[in-house]
Amino acid sequence: MRLNKRILLAAAVAAIAGFVISYNAVRRLKSTAESTPTATPLPVPASIYQIGVRDIDGTELTLDRYRGKTLLIVNVASKCRFTPQYEGLQKLYQTYSDRGLVVLGFPANDFAMREPGTDEEIKEFCTTQYQVTFPLFSKISVAGEEIHPLYRYLTDARLHPEHGKEVSWNFNKYLVDSSGRLVGHFGSTDTPESPQLIQAIEAAID
Repeated sequence: MRLNKRILLAAAVAAIAGFVISYNAVRRLKSTAESTPTATPLPVPASIYQIGVRDIDGTELTLDRYRGKTLLIVNVASKCRFTPQYEGLQKLYQTYSDRGLVVLGFPANDFAMREPGTDEEIKEFCTTQYQVTFPLFSKISVAGEEIHPLYRYLTDARLHPEHGKEVSWNFNKYLVDSSGRLVGHFGSTDTPESPQLIQAIEAAID
């Protein structure tokens, strides 16, 4: 009987000790969590016209330069299966530029490293292979932690509940009307010749 009491007493002491250790561990975890600063979300520009960019030649500017224009903003890449869309984008620019459409090409290397070149190499490729004359810009990131402010703006679903979708791959297309409002998002497989894109452009520039 005395042995059973000793066993029960030892078990009770062990249980209490385990509880104390667990309690202290929880307190330490809670204290660490409270003392660790949380990452502050990066601010989203209030207007597309406030956003600063650098063109393919290194000149700094803001998108206010294109105020009053309809913009088709595309994340482009030189070594992608969608790269031939440069030709269609150039045709769109030539067809609708007199009516206020500007195609803006932003090279990005975020997806399968399909844009590894320097700005100089990208410009040379686009102008010689596809005779691109629409504005091209310095290479940026369109996704992830280093996402450019322009794409923070375009992909923000709070600002743009209908069209503020993340970039899915190279040659996503964001259509912005002349008032600076995002009115369309088209994926990589939506070619520049697609009826849906043409219809949206026609509606935006009317």
